[in-house]
Amino acid sequence: MSTDTPIPKKFINDPTHAVSEFISGLLLQYPNKLQKLPNHNVILSSNIRYDKVNILSGGGSGHEPSHAGWIGEGMLTGAILGGIFASPPVSSILAAIRAVTPDPTDGNQPTDGGGGGGGCLLIVKNYTGDRLNFGMATEIACGEGRNVRMVVVADDTALERQKGVTGARGVAGTILVHKVAGAAAQRGYDLERVVEVASNMADRVRSLGVALNAVTIPGATVVNDRLMGKNVMEIGMGIHGEAGRLQMPWKKAEEVVSIMIRTICEYGIDGEETEGQVPTFEKGDELCVVVNNLGGTSNFEMGILTNSVVKQLESDVDMGGWDCTVSRLYVGSFMTSFDMQGASVSIISLTRMRHLRELLDDYTDAPAWQASDVVQQEDTTSTSTTSRKRMEMLTREEKDSTPMQVSSSQQVSTTSAKKEANKYNDIPVVGFESNVLEKATLAACNSLMESEPILTKYDTIVGDGDCGITMERGAKEIISRINSKLIDTSHPVEFFENLAVAISASMGGTSGILLEILFRKMSTVLKSKTLIDGDAMKNAFAQGVNALSFYGGASLGSRTMLDALLPAVEVTKTTSSSVPCTWTDVAKAASEGAMATASLSKASAGRSNYLSEETLRGTPDPGAVAVGLVLSAIATSL
Repeated sequence: MSTDTPIPKKFINDPTHAVSEFISGLLLQYPNKLQKLPNHNVILSSNIRYDKVNILSGGGSGHEPSHAGWIGEGMLTGAILGGIFASPPVSSILAAIRAVTPDPTDGNQPTDGGGGGGGCLLIVKNYTGDRLNFGMATEIACGEGRNVRMVVVADDTALERQKGVTGARGVAGTILVHKVAGAAAQRGYDLERVVEVASNMADRVRSLGVALNAVTIPGATVVNDRLMGKNVMEIGMGIHGEAGRLQMPWKKAEEVVSIMIRTICEYGIDGEETEGQVPTFEKGDELCVVVNNLGGTSNFEMGILTNSVVKQLESDVDMGGWDCTVSRLYVGSFMTSFDMQGASVSIISLTRMRHLRELLDDYTDAPAWQASDVVQQEDTTSTSTTSRKRMEMLTREEKDSTPMQVSSSQQVSTTSAKKEANKYNDIPVVGFESNVLEKATLAACNSLMESEPILTKYDTIVGDGDCGITMERGAKEIISRINSKLIDTSHPVEFFENLAVAISASMGGTSGILLEILFRKMSTVLKSKTLIDGDAMKNAFAQGVNALSFYGGASLGSRTMLDALLPAVEVTKTTSSSVPCTWTDVAKAASEGAMATASLSKASAGRSNYLSEETLRGTPDPGAVAVGLVLSAIATSL
């Protein structure tokens, strides 16, 4: 038998263009319902109305049918698609908002009388990159006079309630938020009321996943074999392949379901002000349940899981059940993780939220939505809530269009506005040579590309497996722009701004936006200087790293790239003109900081925040390692 490492096999062409090709395939399936926003990986409904609230969602690709599958009357107006498991860029999110809201400066466009039209709601899963990017786009759009709000979904129960600065992840319960918010908007509710409905669902739905095998993303050079060949399963694995709350020996479906239901119930929701935290559902409650295929589970197994879920929820308490009624049941692929062999369960009590039941039942033509076949009452053909349980039935059986044109004023160019040549030449520069800078930048990029396999390996263990590919993608883009003279190395202000633009256009995800913030801040700081010398560069670097910490919410010891960046900054601060620091000193501090993360058994930010101590221990943070590699390559080139 061969002992060679298995090679990932996917039906793809070039991973770089995989998202664009997926969008093309989707548009071929729904030529009358969907349209693509030019120059962006944004899919919109072909019927956009400004007189109602329009709802947008999105995130990294790889969770199909989420989110484009929910576009349609009564659900989403559009979806913004990022790279594989990577948050979409701010520019694309902003372009989508502009496409579904009237231009406040155009008096000829219909509005609600207040200049904002029906407005726009963004439904965002609770991941740092998504919160940052969608949040930044929201602020920009509101600054333009558009009526925009954002609701964050954090329904995962895999982790403790207060773990780090990130909180619970947004997973399959998000699709129920899409459904009720979309139905409310279709009914003509105003933006504030739609936000209230979306929040009602987001605050109460709770979910938990389980996996037999992890996910391997397209373009990866090695198979994610973390669970392969082992008699184990993982409770709480995330939709990006993040390690869950615990691994355990394989168990029967009914045993696994029992663990999932109890975890969801006990995780709880925030009750009324005087109640504090209360169980997610209680004995006798009417429930809505989603049994979600994470991508690689057979329909046969999904049927068995569904049977166990409903049977346990509806069985009497003295028989080990919960004595509830499942009136709305949704089974299928709603929020996947490519080919992950696993499933998740989402539960919300409708007993105290009757209005959500009606909104769930409202019509939608979103192609991926599957209406629940609500059990009818015995004495009527009404499809309102059932007065008998589904399991009672089983017990007896056991005893069967033209795309809308978006004006150019509403579109966002994929390239930033070009600056006038030599605009900052009036700021003198000392010790900053163009050819040396280009050589160092190319060395750093080549180091990242060569290190993709090891970064991917580390991130497969402590993250979602895309760090190496994301860094490689950004490095290739920077090299391409240097070769085509789109990155100006003649002046540091222009150089760092050009770097930010290249990263924004290529990387995506949390690491992409944080590095963009770093370089934009450095450029902004240098613009304010009357002389750019070594001290000015050190100050700009320090302020850039501080900005990254502020917006990302992480600090030293959080197990992020800051564990490499902050030690590097400290080295520059502890040196003086008489004892200047060298690039070797900076690189050494960063590399040591990165390697030290392997001994950190807890993380308070990033996706590592979701992982157990056992999973984290012994593996360095891949983002911090990437920083060390970059600075080491620069030091060597100089």
